[in-house]
Amino acid sequence: MYEKMKKKTGRKLSTLAVLGLSFTMLVTACGSGGNNASPSQAPAATSGDQPAATASAATANTPLQKALNGEYKGTKVTMFGPFVDADQVKFETSIKDFEEKTGIDIQYEGSKEFEATINVRVDGGNAPDIADFPQPGLLAAIAKTGKVIDLNTVLDPEKLKSNYNKSWLDMATMDGASGKIMAGIWNRSNVKSLVWYPKKQFEEAGYQVPQTWDEMMALTEQIAKDGDPAWAIGIESGAATGWAATDWIENIMLRTTTPENYDKWVKGELPFTSPEVKNAVEIMSKIWMNKDYVYGGTKSIVTTAFGDAPKPMFENPPKAWFNLMGNFITSFFPENVKVDQDYDWFYLPPIDEQYGKPVLVAGDIYAMFNDRPEVRAVIEFFTTGESIKSWVQSGGVVAPMNDASLDWYQSESDRRMAKLVQDASTLRFDGSDLMPGKVGAGSFWKGMTDYVSGTATLDQALEQIQKGWKN
Repeated sequence: MYEKMKKKTGRKLSTLAVLGLSFTMLVTACGSGGNNASPSQAPAATSGDQPAATASAATANTPLQKALNGEYKGTKVTMFGPFVDADQVKFETSIKDFEEKTGIDIQYEGSKEFEATINVRVDGGNAPDIADFPQPGLLAAIAKTGKVIDLNTVLDPEKLKSNYNKSWLDMATMDGASGKIMAGIWNRSNVKSLVWYPKKQFEEAGYQVPQTWDEMMALTEQIAKDGDPAWAIGIESGAATGWAATDWIENIMLRTTTPENYDKWVKGELPFTSPEVKNAVEIMSKIWMNKDYVYGGTKSIVTTAFGDAPKPMFENPPKAWFNLMGNFITSFFPENVKVDQDYDWFYLPPIDEQYGKPVLVAGDIYAMFNDRPEVRAVIEFFTTGESIKSWVQSGGVVAPMNDASLDWYQSESDRRMAKLVQDASTLRFDGSDLMPGKVGAGSFWKGMTDYVSGTATLDQALEQIQKGWKN
């Protein structure tokens, strides 16, 4: 979700795999050839001072080109999404150049209550022109009402095919009121199988990056014996409290059962009350429910904002050492710390070797609700790498478009993320983001929060989550 809300991946040479990101729900091994050209065959980004957005649109009199010609100067486009705080600043920075060149004012409103609010706005006839959905499942539910504009009628399908891996387009195709539609376009992606840690202090302490789950648990115990809780964990996020817990369950599911079972779970065919799901939560609980392993103890997890959770890692000396989160989390790190020097990440290790090295990914999909020329221009702009260039350059996100230059990615950390995706034995999209909104952004979040806070037993929480499917 947002931050799964939403949440990033790799870059540079290895990033070729990421920009291809052949990860639909049905994609398994990264090397299992795709249904379109290899990511390594993606066109290079436009070079020089000319914006990629201008170059890519110059061959046709599209709404984007008209906007760049100044035809929509003085117009306004409203946008609603989950970007707040540091992410909102980075998003607004990424669109500033476009606004100055076109004279279109993109009026963005960010809210931690996006998931709880967007349905109310759409149902009340007050939908924004464009909305950013961190959960495709939430968008899919709204798309069925017929209130989402089919982007097949707005955007050039051939341009989309040339600038996105087919997997992205497949994931954007959803059920409309009377058939399949393209419900949105992807603008940001991230990797969610990363454990962040304070690199310099970690090495000075003599700790070694674990390669297996057992090694990670042994290191967790060793750190506890050395006097510190290993894990910094927080799941508070306003109305979206609990989403961070779902990332843990999804990652563990991919490490303890088959990809096919994961897909069944996402579709509601494998219930939350099944042994497979309960086992995943129990494995997580060996960390979460041990007060010696969690900074602030178990009870602090529910009251600590996900963006604040990593802060103890950056004290001197660190008061906690690990934080499992997507690569978007670097937006919340202190401004003075440097990637590859002060902090780094390691891959959340496998649990059962038969399931290989799976990687969990996610992304943001932008949907259009009001059809005006300037809105068409903005949604077309968001299909270009240029629309996210400054954010990519600042770190913490990956552009899913093929015209995003690999030179934009700055760190070795990002290159390693790309390699991680490239070498993954299984790729799966964030499960709760694919589930219907009342489950993935509803009962799943609440059930996990109730379990961790102690207001529900594990069995009660799983039963409560499963009831979301009945609604």
